[in-house]
Amino acid sequence: MTEVAYISVPLWYLPLLVLIPAAAAAGVLPWLKRRARTRTVPENDPDWSIPPVAEGFGQGISVIHRWDVRCKIVTLLAYSFAVASLRHLSAAAAALGLSLVVLLISKVWFRKVMLRVVALTGFLGMLLVVMPLTVPVHPGDTLVVFGSMDWLVVNLRGVVLAATIAAKAMAIALLMEPLLSTAPLPVTLYGLSRLGVPDMAGQMVLLSYRYLHVFTHEARRMTAGMQARGFAKKTDMDTLRALANFLGMLFVRSFERTERVFDAMQARGYNGRFPSPCDLRIQWQDILKTGIWVAAGAALVFFDYLKG
Repeated sequence: MTEVAYISVPLWYLPLLVLIPAAAAAGVLPWLKRRARTRTVPENDPDWSIPPVAEGFGQGISVIHRWDVRCKIVTLLAYSFAVASLRHLSAAAAALGLSLVVLLISKVWFRKVMLRVVALTGFLGMLLVVMPLTVPVHPGDTLVVFGSMDWLVVNLRGVVLAATIAAKAMAIALLMEPLLSTAPLPVTLYGLSRLGVPDMAGQMVLLSYRYLHVFTHEARRMTAGMQARGFAKKTDMDTLRALANFLGMLFVRSFERTERVFDAMQARGYNGRFPSPCDLRIQWQDILKTGIWVAAGAALVFFDYLKG
Protein backbone atom coordinates (compact mmCIF):
# COMPACT_ATOMS: atom_id res chain seq x y z
CA MET A 1 0.00 0.00 0.00
CA THR A 2 1.35 3.42 -0.95
CA GLU A 3 2.31 5.53 2.01
CA VAL A 4 1.32 9.14 2.50
CA ALA A 5 4.04 11.53 1.31
CA TYR A 6 4.88 14.68 3.23
CA ILE A 7 6.40 17.85 1.83
CA SER A 8 7.74 20.39 4.32
CA VAL A 9 8.03 23.96 3.11
CA PRO A 10 9.18 27.10 4.95
CA LEU A 11 6.54 28.94 6.93
CA TRP A 12 6.96 32.13 4.91
CA TYR A 13 5.43 30.32 1.91
CA LEU A 14 2.04 30.51 3.62
CA PRO A 15 1.50 34.29 3.37
CA LEU A 16 2.69 34.16 -0.23
CA LEU A 17 0.00 31.60 -1.06
CA VAL A 18 -2.58 34.00 0.37
CA LEU A 19 -1.23 37.31 -0.94
CA ILE A 20 -0.43 36.27 -4.52
CA PRO A 21 -3.99 35.14 -5.41
CA ALA A 22 -5.42 38.18 -3.61
CA ALA A 23 -3.13 40.52 -5.55
CA ALA A 24 -3.98 38.75 -8.81
CA ALA A 25 -7.70 39.10 -8.11
CA ALA A 26 -7.25 42.78 -7.18
CA GLY A 27 -5.55 43.38 -10.51
CA VAL A 28 -7.77 41.25 -12.72
CA LEU A 29 -11.19 42.36 -11.45
CA PRO A 30 -10.73 46.08 -12.29
CA TRP A 31 -9.49 45.08 -15.75
CA LEU A 32 -12.53 42.89 -16.26
CA LYS A 33 -14.80 45.74 -15.19
CA ARG A 34 -13.17 48.09 -17.69
CA ARG A 35 -13.53 45.49 -20.44
CA ALA A 36 -17.17 45.00 -19.47
CA ARG A 37 -17.87 48.74 -19.74
CA THR A 38 -16.34 48.91 -23.21
CA ARG A 39 -18.15 45.80 -24.47
CA THR A 40 -21.59 46.25 -23.03
CA VAL A 41 -24.98 47.21 -24.37
CA PRO A 42 -25.59 50.61 -26.03
CA GLU A 43 -25.55 53.59 -23.69
CA ASN A 44 -29.12 54.70 -24.35
CA ASP A 45 -31.43 53.47 -21.60
CA PRO A 46 -34.43 51.58 -23.04
CA ASP A 47 -37.96 52.43 -21.99
CA TRP A 48 -38.71 50.61 -18.73
CA SER A 49 -42.31 50.04 -19.80
CA ILE A 50 -41.19 47.90 -22.76
CA PRO A 51 -38.89 45.24 -21.27
CA PRO A 52 -36.44 43.90 -23.86
CA VAL A 53 -37.47 40.27 -24.28
CA ALA A 54 -34.59 39.84 -26.74
CA GLU A 55 -32.03 41.31 -24.33
CA GLY A 56 -28.61 39.77 -24.70
CA PHE A 57 -29.25 38.63 -28.26
CA GLY A 58 -25.54 38.93 -28.83
CA GLN A 59 -23.41 41.29 -30.87
CA GLY A 60 -23.92 39.65 -34.22
CA ILE A 61 -25.17 36.58 -36.00
CA SER A 62 -23.04 33.49 -35.39
CA VAL A 63 -23.41 29.78 -36.02
CA ILE A 64 -24.84 29.49 -32.50
CA HIS A 65 -27.50 32.10 -33.30
CA ARG A 66 -28.53 30.17 -36.40
CA TRP A 67 -28.77 26.88 -34.52
CA ASP A 68 -32.33 25.58 -34.08
CA VAL A 69 -33.30 26.41 -30.52
CA ARG A 70 -34.64 22.91 -29.81
CA CYS A 71 -31.42 21.23 -30.89
CA LYS A 72 -29.42 23.84 -29.01
CA ILE A 73 -31.28 23.34 -25.73
CA VAL A 74 -31.15 19.55 -25.80
CA THR A 75 -27.54 19.35 -26.97
CA LEU A 76 -26.04 21.92 -24.59
CA LEU A 77 -27.92 20.53 -21.59
CA ALA A 78 -26.80 16.99 -22.44
CA TYR A 79 -23.26 18.28 -22.90
CA SER A 80 -23.47 19.97 -19.49
CA PHE A 81 -24.34 16.65 -17.86
CA ALA A 82 -21.38 15.07 -19.65
CA VAL A 83 -19.09 17.79 -18.28
CA ALA A 84 -20.49 17.29 -14.78
CA SER A 85 -19.56 13.59 -14.95
CA LEU A 86 -15.86 14.28 -15.55
CA ARG A 87 -13.51 13.18 -12.77
CA HIS A 88 -10.07 14.43 -13.80
CA LEU A 89 -8.68 17.95 -13.91
CA SER A 90 -7.26 17.65 -17.42
CA ALA A 91 -10.65 16.69 -18.88
CA ALA A 92 -12.39 19.46 -16.92
CA ALA A 93 -9.81 21.98 -18.15
CA ALA A 94 -10.45 20.84 -21.72
CA ALA A 95 -14.19 21.34 -21.21
CA LEU A 96 -13.54 24.84 -19.84
CA GLY A 97 -11.41 25.66 -22.87
CA LEU A 98 -14.15 24.45 -25.19
CA SER A 99 -16.69 26.66 -23.39
CA LEU A 100 -14.41 29.67 -23.87
CA VAL A 101 -14.14 28.88 -27.58
CA VAL A 102 -17.93 28.72 -27.84
CA LEU A 103 -18.20 32.10 -26.10
CA LEU A 104 -15.91 33.64 -28.69
CA ILE A 105 -17.87 32.06 -31.53
CA SER A 106 -21.28 33.07 -30.19
CA LYS A 107 -20.28 36.76 -29.75
CA VAL A 108 -22.36 37.28 -26.63
CA TRP A 109 -21.98 40.41 -24.52
CA PHE A 110 -18.81 40.31 -22.44
CA ARG A 111 -20.41 42.10 -19.49
CA LYS A 112 -23.10 39.46 -18.99
CA VAL A 113 -20.48 36.72 -19.10
CA MET A 114 -18.43 38.49 -16.45
CA LEU A 115 -21.46 38.90 -14.21
CA ARG A 116 -22.06 35.16 -14.41
CA VAL A 117 -18.39 34.45 -13.63
CA VAL A 118 -18.31 36.85 -10.68
CA ALA A 119 -21.43 35.22 -9.24
CA LEU A 120 -19.53 31.92 -9.06
CA THR A 121 -16.22 33.34 -7.87
CA GLY A 122 -17.13 33.54 -4.18
CA PHE A 123 -18.39 29.98 -3.90
CA LEU A 124 -15.57 28.49 -5.95
CA GLY A 125 -12.98 30.53 -4.08
CA MET A 126 -14.19 29.17 -0.74
CA LEU A 127 -14.15 25.68 -2.23
CA LEU A 128 -10.51 26.09 -3.27
CA VAL A 129 -9.63 27.18 0.27
CA VAL A 130 -11.65 24.67 2.30
CA MET A 131 -11.28 21.40 0.37
CA PRO A 132 -7.45 21.14 0.54
CA LEU A 133 -7.69 21.49 4.31
CA THR A 134 -10.63 19.16 4.95
CA VAL A 135 -10.47 16.36 2.37
CA PRO A 136 -9.85 12.94 4.00
CA VAL A 137 -6.32 11.58 3.71
CA HIS A 138 -6.03 8.46 1.54
CA PRO A 139 -3.00 6.25 0.90
CA GLY A 140 -0.84 7.81 -1.79
CA ASP A 141 -1.81 11.40 -0.98
CA THR A 142 0.76 14.15 -0.79
CA LEU A 143 0.50 16.48 2.19
CA VAL A 144 2.17 19.88 2.44
CA VAL A 145 3.24 21.00 5.93
CA PHE A 146 4.20 24.63 6.58
CA GLY A 147 7.21 24.73 8.89
CA SER A 148 6.39 23.44 12.35
CA MET A 149 2.63 24.00 11.98
CA ASP A 150 1.62 20.34 11.99
CA TRP A 151 -2.04 21.28 12.48
CA LEU A 152 -2.14 23.13 9.14
CA VAL A 153 -1.77 20.48 6.43
CA VAL A 154 -2.72 20.98 2.79
CA ASN A 155 -3.71 17.88 0.85
CA LEU A 156 -2.69 18.25 -2.79
CA ARG A 157 -5.40 15.80 -3.81
CA GLY A 158 -7.89 18.24 -2.29
CA VAL A 159 -6.38 21.04 -4.37
CA VAL A 160 -6.80 19.00 -7.56
CA LEU A 161 -10.32 17.96 -6.59
CA ALA A 162 -11.37 21.55 -5.86
CA ALA A 163 -9.81 22.76 -9.11
CA THR A 164 -11.67 20.03 -11.02
CA ILE A 165 -15.00 21.04 -9.50
CA ALA A 166 -14.29 24.72 -10.17
CA ALA A 167 -13.36 24.05 -13.81
CA LYS A 168 -16.51 21.98 -14.39
CA ALA A 169 -18.75 24.56 -12.74
CA MET A 170 -17.21 27.39 -14.74
CA ALA A 171 -17.46 25.43 -18.00
CA ILE A 172 -21.16 24.74 -17.46
CA ALA A 173 -21.90 28.30 -16.32
CA LEU A 174 -20.20 29.79 -19.37
CA LEU A 175 -22.26 27.52 -21.63
CA MET A 176 -25.48 28.99 -20.24
CA GLU A 177 -24.73 32.32 -21.90
CA PRO A 178 -24.64 30.95 -25.48
CA LEU A 179 -27.70 28.87 -24.62
CA LEU A 180 -29.82 31.75 -23.32
CA SER A 181 -28.41 34.80 -25.11
CA THR A 182 -28.31 33.68 -28.74
CA ALA A 183 -32.07 33.66 -29.26
CA PRO A 184 -34.88 35.96 -28.07
CA LEU A 185 -36.56 34.75 -24.89
CA PRO A 186 -39.94 34.07 -26.58
CA VAL A 187 -38.22 31.85 -29.15
CA THR A 188 -36.35 29.94 -26.44
CA LEU A 189 -39.55 29.40 -24.46
CA TYR A 190 -41.38 28.37 -27.62
CA GLY A 191 -38.65 25.83 -28.27
CA LEU A 192 -39.08 24.46 -24.76
CA SER A 193 -42.82 24.11 -25.33
CA ARG A 194 -42.12 22.21 -28.56
CA LEU A 195 -39.93 19.88 -26.49
CA GLY A 196 -42.79 19.08 -24.12
CA VAL A 197 -42.59 21.79 -21.45
CA PRO A 198 -46.13 22.96 -20.57
CA ASP A 199 -47.17 26.16 -22.36
CA MET A 200 -48.36 27.68 -19.09
CA ALA A 201 -44.87 27.39 -17.58
CA GLY A 202 -43.37 29.25 -20.54
CA GLN A 203 -46.03 31.96 -20.36
CA MET A 204 -45.37 32.46 -16.65
CA VAL A 205 -41.63 32.84 -17.27
CA LEU A 206 -42.20 35.28 -20.15
CA LEU A 207 -44.65 37.46 -18.23
CA SER A 208 -42.48 37.38 -15.11
CA TYR A 209 -39.47 38.49 -17.12
CA ARG A 210 -41.39 41.29 -18.81
CA TYR A 211 -42.99 42.76 -15.70
CA LEU A 212 -40.06 42.29 -13.38
CA HIS A 213 -38.67 45.41 -15.06
CA VAL A 214 -41.92 47.27 -14.37
CA PHE A 215 -41.96 46.02 -10.77
CA THR A 216 -38.39 47.25 -10.25
CA HIS A 217 -39.15 50.65 -11.77
CA GLU A 218 -42.23 51.02 -9.56
CA ALA A 219 -40.16 50.22 -6.46
CA ARG A 220 -37.54 52.80 -7.42
CA ARG A 221 -40.20 55.43 -8.11
CA MET A 222 -41.86 54.85 -4.73
CA THR A 223 -38.46 54.94 -3.01
CA ALA A 224 -37.67 58.28 -4.65
CA GLY A 225 -41.06 59.62 -3.50
CA MET A 226 -40.40 58.54 0.10
CA GLN A 227 -36.95 60.13 0.08
CA ALA A 228 -38.38 63.36 -1.38
CA ARG A 229 -40.71 63.47 1.64
CA GLY A 230 -37.79 63.21 4.04
CA PHE A 231 -37.73 59.47 4.71
CA ALA A 232 -34.44 58.14 6.07
CA LYS A 233 -33.78 54.56 7.11
CA LYS A 234 -33.24 54.06 10.81
CA THR A 235 -33.37 51.16 13.24
CA ASP A 236 -36.66 52.10 14.86
CA MET A 237 -40.33 51.18 14.68
CA ASP A 238 -41.21 54.13 12.44
CA THR A 239 -38.83 52.85 9.76
CA LEU A 240 -40.22 49.32 10.02
CA ARG A 241 -43.77 50.68 9.75
CA ALA A 242 -42.86 52.76 6.70
CA LEU A 243 -41.17 49.81 5.01
CA ALA A 244 -44.17 47.59 5.73
CA ASN A 245 -46.48 50.17 4.14
CA PHE A 246 -44.08 50.44 1.21
CA LEU A 247 -44.13 46.70 0.55
CA GLY A 248 -47.90 46.53 0.98
CA MET A 249 -48.56 49.32 -1.50
CA LEU A 250 -46.03 47.86 -3.92
CA PHE A 251 -47.80 44.50 -4.00
CA VAL A 252 -51.24 46.11 -4.20
CA ARG A 253 -50.21 48.19 -7.20
CA SER A 254 -48.61 45.14 -8.80
CA PHE A 255 -51.81 43.14 -8.34
CA GLU A 256 -53.91 45.93 -9.85
CA ARG A 257 -51.53 46.15 -12.81
CA THR A 258 -51.79 42.38 -13.26
CA GLU A 259 -55.57 42.63 -13.57
CA ARG A 260 -55.30 45.45 -16.12
CA VAL A 261 -52.73 43.54 -18.16
CA PHE A 262 -54.87 40.40 -18.19
CA ASP A 263 -57.94 42.39 -19.29
CA ALA A 264 -55.89 43.97 -22.08
CA MET A 265 -54.65 40.54 -23.19
CA GLN A 266 -58.20 39.19 -23.34
CA ALA A 267 -59.32 42.26 -25.31
CA ARG A 268 -56.65 41.40 -27.88
CA GLY A 269 -57.88 37.84 -28.28
CA TYR A 270 -55.81 35.94 -25.72
CA ASN A 271 -57.28 32.45 -25.30
CA GLY A 272 -54.69 30.76 -23.12
CA ARG A 273 -51.89 30.59 -25.68
CA PHE A 274 -49.52 33.14 -27.20
CA PRO A 275 -49.01 33.27 -30.97
CA SER A 276 -45.97 31.35 -32.21
CA PRO A 277 -43.01 33.77 -32.38
CA CYS A 278 -41.39 31.88 -35.26
CA ASP A 279 -41.57 28.82 -37.46
CA LEU A 280 -39.06 26.27 -36.19
CA ARG A 281 -37.67 23.92 -38.80
CA ILE A 282 -34.68 21.67 -38.31
CA GLN A 283 -32.16 21.96 -41.15
CA TRP A 284 -29.22 19.73 -41.97
CA GLN A 285 -26.90 22.39 -40.49
CA ASP A 286 -28.65 21.99 -37.13
CA ILE A 287 -28.14 18.22 -37.24
CA LEU A 288 -24.46 18.76 -38.12
CA LYS A 289 -23.92 21.13 -35.17
CA THR A 290 -25.69 18.70 -32.86
CA GLY A 291 -23.47 15.87 -34.08
CA ILE A 292 -20.32 17.94 -33.50
CA TRP A 293 -21.37 18.75 -29.94
CA VAL A 294 -22.31 15.16 -29.18
CA ALA A 295 -18.93 14.05 -30.51
CA ALA A 296 -17.16 16.67 -28.37
CA GLY A 297 -18.99 15.54 -25.23
CA ALA A 298 -18.30 11.88 -25.99
CA ALA A 299 -14.62 12.68 -26.61
CA LEU A 300 -14.34 14.42 -23.24
CA VAL A 301 -15.98 11.50 -21.43
CA PHE A 302 -13.75 9.00 -23.25
CA PHE A 303 -10.63 11.04 -22.50
CA ASP A 304 -11.64 11.17 -18.85
CA TYR A 305 -12.18 7.40 -18.88
CA LEU A 306 -8.70 6.81 -20.31
CA LYS A 307 -7.21 8.85 -17.46
CA GLY A 308 -8.51 6.14 -15.12
